[in-house]
Amino acid sequence: MSQHFFDTEKTQYKTFELPGAKPHYNPDHPGLVEHIFLDLSLDIVNKKYQGRCSITLKPIRDGIDRLNLDAVNLGIESVQVDGKTQNFDYDGQQLSIQLEPPTQVDKSIVIAIDYSADKPQRGLYFIQSDKHYPHKPSQVWTQGEDEDSRFWFPCFDYPGQLSTSEIRIRVPKPLIAISNGELIATDELGNDKIYHWSQQQVHPTYLMTLAVGDFAEIRDEWNTIPVTYYVEKGREEDAKRSMGKTPQMIEFLSEKYGYPYPYPKYAQVCVDDFIFGGMENTSATLLTDRCLLDEKAALDNRNTESLVVHELAHQWFGDLLVIKHWSHAWIKEGMASYSEVMWTEHEYGAQEAIYYRLQEARSYLAEDSSRYRRPMVTHVYREAIELYDRHIYEKGSCVYHMIRTQLGEELFWKAIQTFVRDNAHKTVETVDLLRAIEKASGRNLLFLFDQYVYRGGHPDFKVAYSWDSDTKLAKITVTQTQASVGNNSDLFDLKIPIGFGYVQQPDSETSSLTASQTRSCDLKTFTVRVNEHEQSFYFPLEQKPQFISFDVGNHYLKTVSLEYPLPELKAQLEFDPNPISRILAAEALAKKGGNKALKTLSAALKNEPFWGVRVEVAKQLAEIKLDQVFDELVVGLKDESSYVRRAVVEALGKVKTHESYKVLKELLEVGDPSYYVEATATRAVGVIAAGTTEDKPKEAKVIKLLKSVLEEKAGWNEVVRSGAIAALGELKTSEAALNLLMEYTHLGVPQPLRLAAIRALGKISVGQNSANVERVLERLTEISNETFFLTQIAVVAALGQMEIAKAIGILQALADQTPDGRVRRYAEEEISKVQTNIGSEKALRQLRSELDQLKQQNQELRSRLENLEAKSKP
Repeated sequence: MSQHFFDTEKTQYKTFELPGAKPHYNPDHPGLVEHIFLDLSLDIVNKKYQGRCSITLKPIRDGIDRLNLDAVNLGIESVQVDGKTQNFDYDGQQLSIQLEPPTQVDKSIVIAIDYSADKPQRGLYFIQSDKHYPHKPSQVWTQGEDEDSRFWFPCFDYPGQLSTSEIRIRVPKPLIAISNGELIATDELGNDKIYHWSQQQVHPTYLMTLAVGDFAEIRDEWNTIPVTYYVEKGREEDAKRSMGKTPQMIEFLSEKYGYPYPYPKYAQVCVDDFIFGGMENTSATLLTDRCLLDEKAALDNRNTESLVVHELAHQWFGDLLVIKHWSHAWIKEGMASYSEVMWTEHEYGAQEAIYYRLQEARSYLAEDSSRYRRPMVTHVYREAIELYDRHIYEKGSCVYHMIRTQLGEELFWKAIQTFVRDNAHKTVETVDLLRAIEKASGRNLLFLFDQYVYRGGHPDFKVAYSWDSDTKLAKITVTQTQASVGNNSDLFDLKIPIGFGYVQQPDSETSSLTASQTRSCDLKTFTVRVNEHEQSFYFPLEQKPQFISFDVGNHYLKTVSLEYPLPELKAQLEFDPNPISRILAAEALAKKGGNKALKTLSAALKNEPFWGVRVEVAKQLAEIKLDQVFDELVVGLKDESSYVRRAVVEALGKVKTHESYKVLKELLEVGDPSYYVEATATRAVGVIAAGTTEDKPKEAKVIKLLKSVLEEKAGWNEVVRSGAIAALGELKTSEAALNLLMEYTHLGVPQPLRLAAIRALGKISVGQNSANVERVLERLTEISNETFFLTQIAVVAALGQMEIAKAIGILQALADQTPDGRVRRYAEEEISKVQTNIGSEKALRQLRSELDQLKQQNQELRSRLENLEAKSKP
C-alpha cells in the first residue's frame, strides 16, 4: 500500500503510543478458512447492495459451538451452516453464530450469511457525480487494509488467516467489474451484467477487492500472462504513459526475487477519490487516478513509476508472503519501498538510486525528529493503521539496504530468494526473514535488527578530522551525539568504513575536458568499530589525503555532521565518487559560510555532473547569508534539469530580494516546461512578498500576479494553481489574500486545488485580525462535517497551524466523529501542537521579526566585508 504522510512539528521523540494504546494479538482461530464466496448485487444509485457471504471453514477441534465473525454496520438477515438455519447475535461489530451441531475436527462446514449494506462508512465506496462535481464518474471500489473488509462483508478480519476466494457481482451495463484472480464467467441479465471472478491462490481478507466503473481497458502482457490497465475513458494515452513499464517491472522483480510472478493476471485500476496512493490487492491493484500523467507531467514526474513498482512488488511481499500480524508490516512495506530504489538503479543508474535512497532516509528522519520515535516492530497501538508510517516504509527500505550491504550482492539476493521460496503462500514474521538470511548465508544479523528494527532511532554522528604532517597520521574523531556520556542504551555498535581520497590528475589527452569529467580518485579504506560515545582513530598514511569519506558508500542509516577543514570539504564536493558524500560536503561548506564556501558551491552548481547533487548545492547556497548569493544562484535557472531549476527557484525564494522576485515573476510570465518549476516559482513569490526586507514587492502587485496564475494556469492535478494558493497562505496579514483563499474552499473547485486552499487557511490565519480568524474557524468547522478522507486531513492540517483555543474544539470533535483511525490520530497530534502554539506566540513572533531584521542587517555588513576582502587580494 502507498499512502500520504503528514508532518507535525513537535518536540523530539514523542511517544508513538497515544492514550488508549494497548497490546494487540491475532485472535484464537477456530479453524482454517478454506474459501470465501461473495455473491453481490449493487444498487449504485442508492449506494447500497445485498448479497450472500459463504465461508468454508475447516475446524481445528471438536466441540466448537459458537463462531465470532467481524461485521460492522451490516444488515444481517439470516445465517445458515451446511444449509441449516442457525441462531445468531449481532451487535453491529461482531456476528456471533450459534453452531448446532458443534464442530467435528477436520469436517469442513459452510457458513452462509445473507446480508445487506446501506451507505457503508468504509471498506466499500460509492463514487458518484453531484451538483458540485457533475463530471465525476460513477464507480464502486473497495479498500480492505488494514481491517476494513469487515465493513463490506462478514469475515475473520486479520492477516493471519489465508484462503482462496470468489466474487460474483451483478452491476448495471455498461459498467465492468474487476476483482482478484481469473474471470471465469460473465452473464447478462436484462440491463445488468454478472461478472464471476475466482482467486485460486490463498490470500487474506484485506486483499479481497472489487472495482466497478465504465473503464477503458488497455491490454498488455508478460510471458503470456495478461497485464491490463483500467482507466476512465479518454485517458488511454495517460494510462500507457503512466503504467506502460509494468511488463518490464514484472520481469525485473521476478528475476530479483527468484520467483516468477505468481498470479494468472495483473490488473491496475485507476479510480476516483481513492484514499491511498495505491493498494496491492492480489492480482488487482487499485491506484489513485491522480497518478495518471499527461505529457508535460511525465517530463519530471517519476512518482507514478515508483508507485507502480511499489504496488507490483507487493504481489510478492505482502500477497505471496503475507504478514502474520500487522506489527510485522515493515517486511512488506520496506521491501516494496526498497524495490523503488532497486528499479531506479536498474532503470536510471546507481547515482540516481543512491539519491533516491537518501530521500527515503530523510523522509524517515523527519518523522523521527518531529513526530515520534518508535521500534519498527511493535504490537502496542490503538489501531493497526497507525503503524503505516515512515518507519515501516522508508526506514524499512533503508534496513533492507543495510542487509544488502552486510551480506554483499550475491548473498543478499540468495537470502531474499530463499525467504520468498520458503514462505510462498504462507504467513511470515520478522524472525522468518532472519532465519532465511542465516539459511542462505550463514550470517546472523540479529545485531542489526536489534539496533534498527526492534528499537527506535539511529546514530547521529559528528566526525572531525585533522592531519599531523610530522607523524603522517590522520586523526578521525567520531562522536555519537544521540547518546549522552555513560548512556550505553542509546549507543550504536557498527563497523564503519572510512576512506581517504587521493585525486588523480588528468592526463594531457583529456586536459580539454572539465576537471570533474577527467579527474578520478583512489580511496584508501579502513574499517573501524564505532561503539562508544566518542572515539578517536589514527591512520598512518604515506601522504596527506585530499578528502575523507566517512561510511564509504553511505550505506548505514544515520545523520552525519562533518567538521573538516574547508580544503578537504571542497575536494570532497568535487571528487568523492558517492553523491551522498558530496552532498554532506556541500552542507558542511554552507555551515562554514563566507565567500570561499560560496564560490565553491557556485562552481559545483555549474560543474557537478549529477543533477541530484546540483539540487542539494542550490539548497545550500540559499543557506549562506550573503548578498552575492543571488548572482550565483540565478545562473541555475538555465540548468537542463527541471529538478535543479526547481531547487534554484525555491532557493531564490529564500533570498527574498526584489531582484529574486523580478526573476521569478518573469519565469511565470514566460513559463517553464515543468509544472513543478512553475508551481515552486509561484509559491516562492509569496514567500518573498511575506519577507521583512524593505525592497520586497508591493502586496497588491503580488496578489494580482497570483490571481492571474489562478485564472490562467489550470492543468494537471492543479499543481501550478496549488502553488499560487500556497503563496497566498504566506501573506499572513493580508485580508485580500484571505478573501481569495476563501473562494477556493467551496465545493465545485477542483479537488486538489480546494484541498490546498483549505490547508492554506490555517497558515494565513496566524497573522489575521480576530474577526478574520473567526471567519476561518467558521469555514473550517463547516468543512469538517464532510466525510471524504482527504478533506478531513486538509482540515486537520489547517487547524493544526492555528494559534487559538477554538481550533482545539474543532479538532476534538473531528477526532470523536471520524471513522478513520488516521484522521483521529492526526487530529489528536495537532491538538497538542495548537496547545503549544497558544500563549506567548505573539511575543515570539515579535522576537522572530526583530531577529529577522538583525539577520538582514548582518547579511548586508558581511557582504560588504566579503567584497572588500576580495578586492584587497592581488
